[in-house]
Formats: sequence, C-alpha cells, structure tokens
Amino acid sequence: MLRIINMRVLLDTNTTINKLAAKRLKLPPQAVLEVVIVRRALDARRKNNISFVYTLDVKTAVPEGQVLSRLKGDKDVSQVPEFVTEPIIKGLKKIEHPPVVIGLGPAGMLAALTLAKHGYRPLVLERGRKIEDRTKDVNKFWQTGNFDPISNVQFGEGGAGTFSDGKLTTRVNDPLMRQVLELFVEAGAPQEITYLHKPHIGTDKLRDVVKNIRQKIIALGGQVEFEAKVTEVDIKDGQLKGLVVNENRYIPCSVALFGIGHSARDTYEMLHKQGVAMEAKAFAIGVRIEHPQDVIDVSQYGISAGHSQLPAADYALVYHDKDAGRTAYSFCMCPGGLVVAASSETGGVVTNGMSLYNRASGVANSALVVNVTPEDFGNEILGGIAFQRKYEQLAFSVGGSNYHAPLQTVGDFLAGTTGNTTFITKPSYRPGTLATDLRQCLPQFVTDTLAKALPEFERKIKGFAHPEAIMTGVETRTSAPVRIVRKSDFISINTEGLYPIGEGAGYAGGIMSAALDGLNSAIAIIKQYKV
Repeated sequence: MLRIINMRVLLDTNTTINKLAAKRLKLPPQAVLEVVIVRRALDARRKNNISFVYTLDVKTAVPEGQVLSRLKGDKDVSQVPEFVTEPIIKGLKKIEHPPVVIGLGPAGMLAALTLAKHGYRPLVLERGRKIEDRTKDVNKFWQTGNFDPISNVQFGEGGAGTFSDGKLTTRVNDPLMRQVLELFVEAGAPQEITYLHKPHIGTDKLRDVVKNIRQKIIALGGQVEFEAKVTEVDIKDGQLKGLVVNENRYIPCSVALFGIGHSARDTYEMLHKQGVAMEAKAFAIGVRIEHPQDVIDVSQYGISAGHSQLPAADYALVYHDKDAGRTAYSFCMCPGGLVVAASSETGGVVTNGMSLYNRASGVANSALVVNVTPEDFGNEILGGIAFQRKYEQLAFSVGGSNYHAPLQTVGDFLAGTTGNTTFITKPSYRPGTLATDLRQCLPQFVTDTLAKALPEFERKIKGFAHPEAIMTGVETRTSAPVRIVRKSDFISINTEGLYPIGEGAGYAGGIMSAALDGLNSAIAIIKQYKV
C-alpha cells in the first residue's frame, strides 16, 4: 500500500476520503481500491482555517512503483513501511504455579489477557467487585453519600480509569500500542480509537470493554476472583513463595504481577512492611475547575465553535512559578464531562473528572494541580500517602463530614473571601458541595501557586478565571505517591517473582501506558517461563 501523510481536509469538505486520496495520488477514483485511516488529528491553530490532518494507507489498482514514479520528489507519499511483529519465544524455565495477576485495571487486564492467550491460565485477584456491581455501588455513593470502601471509583474491575474520560493518549512510544488499541476495539471500543490523535472511549463504553476483556480471559482458561484482596506476601530468601488473600487463604505462587493501582494504600504499606523495595515519588494535588463547554470551544475554535464536525474542545495549560519553584498545570481535562466523587477511604473527599463517549454535558472540567515533591513530606517512602490522606480528610471535614466537597468560586478564591453561590455552571459533583474556603484543605504552596496561575490562564483562555467559575476540592490522585522499584525485566529489584506493573507501581500514567506496561510484563514472563 501507499502511505499519504499531512493530507489536510478543511471543515465542510463533502468529498469522500477515497476521492480525496485519489486526487492526492493523481489517480481516477476507480483506481483507489481501499483506504485505511492511520491517523487523524485536528489542526485548530488558525481559527479561520481549521482542518483535519490525515495519514492514509491506500491500496491502488495502479502498480505502486508507477504511482511513486509519477509523484517523484513528493515527500508526503511513500510505500507503507513493513511492520514485522517480533515472535514471542517461550522460555525454558518451567513455571511452578499459574501466574497470579493482582488488580484488574488496565495493566492487570492486558497482562492477564496476554498470559491467557499463550496458555498460562492466570489467576486474577481483584479486591473490588465486578463492573456490573461496581457501577451500582458507585452510583449509590454519588446519589446518597453511602460510601463503600470495597467498591468505589478507585477499587474494582477496570481500575480507576473506568470512571474517567477513558483517554487513550500516552507519551509512551511503543510499537505494541496499536495492538493494545485493536484489543480494545475487539472488546467493543469504537474503531476510531485506532487512528484519532486524541482517542477516548468514554466511561459508558469503557465499562462494556472491561467486561468483555474479563470474559475473554476466562474463555481462554484464566480465572478471575472478586473481593479477593492480597493481604500478605510470603517471601523466603528474596523469592516470592505465595500470597495470602483476605487474611485467611494461602495461594502458592512464584510469579505475581502487582497491578494494584495508585490508591491501594494498604497494599503499599503491606509490601513495605514485607521488605519489598520501594521509593517515594513526586505527584501533584489541587482542585477541579469547571466552565461552560462553549467558553473552551470559542477559545480553541474561534468563529468555528459549535461546528457539527468539531468535537468538544480541550486544553492544556502550564504555569511555572520560578520564584517558588512550583508548577501549576491542568490535568485529566474532561470536555463535556462532570466532576465525580472518587474517594477510596472512609472519611476522605477526593475528586476526579469523567466524561461519557459523546462528551455532551455542556460543561468542561479539568484538574488544576501543583507539583508535590518527596521533600514536601520528609522523603519518607510512605510519606506521600500520609500527605494525600491529610488533605483528603481536611476536605471531608470542611465539606461537612458527609462526602460533600468543598467548593469556592474563582472570584472568592482570588479575593480571599468565601460564600458566593452564584455560579456560571451548576456544580456537577455529587453527592453535594459546600461553598467554603479551599485554603482550609490544601497546602499553602498549592493555593499560592494556583492564585498566581489563574490570571495567567485567563490570558490564554478568555473566561477561564471568570469570578463565578467554580473550583471543587480536592484532587489528590494524579499519580502514585510510591514507586515499587523494579529492574529492566519488570521484576522487583529485591524480590524474585514479584512484578510491579502499571500506574500503581509508579511506571505508568494513564490507561494506555498502564495497559502497555501490563502487556510488556506478560511478554517478559512468557520469554522466561514455559507452561
């Protein structure tokens, strides 16, 4: 096939992609037999000339050499590079027991699915509940404030990303990325995720994807158990020997993949107590800010805002306070979404953002967070957990001790006042909010940096620091506060057989990077062991 890159298509272009490809290759339309969209990005830098930029693979009736000869010197047309998948050759060491995967988030799902496909019959242990029950539990919490520490936005099948925007963007450049995307499509995700520049599934579709992957693991010989929390690891002479589940069941095990997620604080504490090598890690905390979606659309699209071909716009903002050595930035921006209660411990308030596939709520939200370094909590290995917990519990108290979240308008926040309840958007956080002072539940260096950043963000997006825009606290789970240290072969540096994987291990930062980490860890096991 021939590959066309940098092919621009303006809004309101009615010509089919096949005809556009034919025109680009200087061929009659009937000479184009097949067109595959490899990538589609949106270029909105010139508001009066917004376009989609395509990469296309095209099969033609005319010999490729003839087409390339005619377009000699055209750097944007070439032959499709051949992609050869590296064969996975099983190792020679006999695996003593079926591998165990702890956690059924993106890393655990892809690790378990890969192992199952190659005949390793993994056992998956998930501390939360299956997605059908988990969804009911989460909705009940949002509606009533009745919190379930077993089943919530952080714990359960699918991991924390299940109740999010379902973003599949990542900075990781891994040749297996397309394989992961295609696995998601096979499980029910929309085909477009394989080529969109900023793909997302949406929490509504992601729940079906998660369920279908679990069923596939089981169909391939794996086992999946819910409400099965690993409460102890049996380590002898630096080698994993077994796992204790729910404090009373012992499972012999020499290979275990720990995809525990960034909120499994009790598991971090248990592993640290057992001597598994860990280190403190930087993260960020702050608030969620909400705006009418059309404010963001107008800022990003100008006169084209509202066009039927344009998605709900997003943004990425960064402010560096050189004097204080801090950075404020937007994180996990959710176009057309809502702010959700994401607590995982009794007596703590945590916020997160979520969007459905259609991103049609009419409200944009994003985290606005400030970096936290290990020096901020004494460089103690588990100090980041205590740091997060302190401000989550303060938010719980300030919000009324009923899982209502503390909220403050930007105007009040910048003026140092409280109590304004005139908002440009209705607060989306449930079970409820209380207008109060966010400085009571965030570190001073965070609020000071945000106060400097907001006027700067206003200069970039008109209306961003609108006095009646609302900020809801607190956002604390941007990433894991701990890294479980491992070698290049994915194995813990001091515990053979223990594979820390994904975001909870400190080696990923979202659905895609965690899924890729799980896939690659499973391949490493396959290359070492045979069944």
